[in-house]
Amino acid sequence: MERMTDVLRHRGPDDRGLYVDGNIGLGHQRLSIVDVTGGHQPMVSDDENLCIVYNGEVYNHPMLRAELEARGRRYRTRCDTETVLHLYAAHGCVAPQYLRGMFAFAIWDRSRRELFLARDRFGVKPLYYVLTSDGSLYFASEIKALLAARAVAPQLNTAALPDYLANHAPSGAETLFDGVRRLPAGCTLRWRDGTVQIEPYWDLFGAFDSRENALRTERDLIAEFGSRFREAVRLRLMADVPLGVFLSGGIDSAAITAIMSELVDAPVRTFSVAFAEREANELAFARLVAQRFGTGHHEIIVSPADFVSALGPLVWHEDEPIAHPSSIALYFVSRLAATQVKVVLTGEGSDEMLAGYGRYRTTVYNLALGRRYERLVPRPLRSAARAMVTALARHSELGRKLARTGLALPADVTSLYLDNFAVFSRAWQKKLLRPELRQRIDESSLNPYSVQCANLESMQGRSLLSCLLYADVKTYLQELLMKQDQMSMAASLESRVPFLDHPLAEFAASLPDRLKLRRWTTKYVLREAMRGTLPAPILERRKMGFPVPVGKWLRGPYRWLVDDCVLGERAKARNLFDPAVVRRLVAAHQSGENHSERLWALINLEVWQRIFFDGEEAHAVTAGGQRAAAPRPAIARPRSARVGIA
Repeated sequence: MERMTDVLRHRGPDDRGLYVDGNIGLGHQRLSIVDVTGGHQPMVSDDENLCIVYNGEVYNHPMLRAELEARGRRYRTRCDTETVLHLYAAHGCVAPQYLRGMFAFAIWDRSRRELFLARDRFGVKPLYYVLTSDGSLYFASEIKALLAARAVAPQLNTAALPDYLANHAPSGAETLFDGVRRLPAGCTLRWRDGTVQIEPYWDLFGAFDSRENALRTERDLIAEFGSRFREAVRLRLMADVPLGVFLSGGIDSAAITAIMSELVDAPVRTFSVAFAEREANELAFARLVAQRFGTGHHEIIVSPADFVSALGPLVWHEDEPIAHPSSIALYFVSRLAATQVKVVLTGEGSDEMLAGYGRYRTTVYNLALGRRYERLVPRPLRSAARAMVTALARHSELGRKLARTGLALPADVTSLYLDNFAVFSRAWQKKLLRPELRQRIDESSLNPYSVQCANLESMQGRSLLSCLLYADVKTYLQELLMKQDQMSMAASLESRVPFLDHPLAEFAASLPDRLKLRRWTTKYVLREAMRGTLPAPILERRKMGFPVPVGKWLRGPYRWLVDDCVLGERAKARNLFDPAVVRRLVAAHQSGENHSERLWALINLEVWQRIFFDGEEAHAVTAGGQRAAAPRPAIARPRSARVGIA
C-alpha cells in the first residue's frame, strides 16, 4: 500500500492516508481543494461500516448535503467526500446517479464484505484495475500504482496494439498493459468474494430525446444553451483555493474565460502555452481574449529541447504512449499554472459535443456525395476513376486528397471516417505489422475500429452526425480526458471541464444537427450564444487545434529520435513491425511527405517500452544521442492478496 501511494504522490502532495481491514486495503494521496483541513481520507462512516477513498469534485454536493441532513444524516466535515459516503449509505449502488461532477471512488462495505467502485459519466477521472487469477482486485488512478503493487508484470497487450496504431490509444476497456483494464465511463464495479460485476448507470444515447427540441425556435435553444453553459461554469468555481483558466485563444477557452470573468470579483487568472514557431503559436488570440476581459495573463514558450527532454518523464506520467504531442505543452502550462492556482477550467469536450472538428464536416459531405456517386455512376466508370485517382495520388497532393474521397473509397463510415482519419489505417497496418505478430493477434482485435463500430451501430436511426459524435464521446474523448488529467496532475493541478457538465451535455446532444454544424460553421450554437460577448476574431476563426511542429523537428535537429526509437536496433529487436515498411515511412517523411503522426506513434511506443519493460530511467530515454541504460530489476509476479488504492 505504501509503494502504491508513494508512486501517486504527485496526484496529492497535501495529505495521505491508509486504511486496512484484514485483507482489504485502501490508500489515498490528497490534493486539498474543498475543506482543506477537514477532508482527510480514507474517510470512515460514524458506524465504521463504510470506508471511502475518492478522487474528484461533486459540484451539487451543497444541495445533496441539505437533503441528506434533512433526512437525519450528520456531517463532520464540509467536503464532498462525506456527501458521497452518506449517499451510498442511503442509496447503495445507485448513488452515482445523484452526483453532478467528475469522480472516481471506492467504498468498502464491511458488513457486506463488498467493494464498490464508480467512475463519472464521461470518465473525466481515471480508474484502472487488475483482477488476478485468485480473485484479488487491485485498482488505482494510474497504472504505475498497479505495477508498484506487483499486481501484474508489465507486458505488452498485443491485442490492443492495432487499436493504438489506428486511434492514438486503446479505445475501450483494454490498455496496452496485458491484464490491466480501465473501468468504462459511466459504470460501476462491485467486487465480492473474488468476483466482479460491472454495470453502466448512465449513457448519453439513453439520456436525451431530441423530439421536444425539434419543435422549439433556434433563438430559444441558443438562449437555453447559453444559460446552461453559464451554470456549468458557475458550479465549477466551487473551491477553497485559487482557480484559473487554460486560455488557448480558441472559442472554448475564450467562452469559459468570458463567463468566469462575470462570476468572480477579482481578475481571472489565465495561462497560455505556445512554441516559438509561428505556425504553432496562438498567443495573439489568447492575448486578445485576456485584454478583452482584463485577466491576469501568463504565458510560457516551450523550446524544442525542453519538449524532447520532457518526453520520457511524461510518458511515465501518462502510463501509456503519449497520444498527442500537445500533451507535453499541456504539462508545461500546468506547471506554470500550479505556481499560482490549484484548479483550472479547460475546454475539453466541446468539440465532441458540438461538432468542432473539421473531420465531422468533411465526413458528412464526403459520405453524402460518395453515396450519390455510387448510386448514379456505373461500376465500370467508378473503377476507372478509382484507378486514375490512385495513380495521381503517387505524384501529387491533389491526388492524395482525392484518394480520401468517395472517388477512391467505398461510401461507408469505416472507410470515409475511421480509416480516413486513423493514424495507421487498416491497409497501413496490414503492411506494418509483422506476419507472425498478426497471426498471434485475435482476428477481432485486428479490426482497430471494433469499439467505434459497436457504438455507431447502437445509434441506428439517429443522424450521421449524432452517430459520429457519440462514437467519439465513447472513445476519442476518453483519451483526451486522460491526457488532461494526467498532464495536469503531474503538476499537482486539478482541471475541470464545464462542457462535460452532464445536464449541459444531454441538452447539447438533443439539439438539431443544424445548431452544431451549419454548413461549414462548426459549434454554431456556442458561437451564437457568445455573440456580442467574445471578440469577432475569436468567434469567426476556424479551429486550429494545438499545432506542434514535430514533423519539422524530426527532419531537423531531432532526427536522432527517429534513428534511435524508430529505426534503431532496440526497436527492431521487438519484432513488432516490418523494418522495410518502417524505413520507407521514414524516407517518405524526410522527402517532404507529412508522416509526423505516424512517427510520433512509433517513437512513443518505443519510449514507453523502454521505461516500463526495459527499466530505463524516464529522464534518460530522450536525453539525446546514444544512451546505455542500466535496466532496473524486473517487477516480480504478484503475491496473493486483496488490496486496492485510489
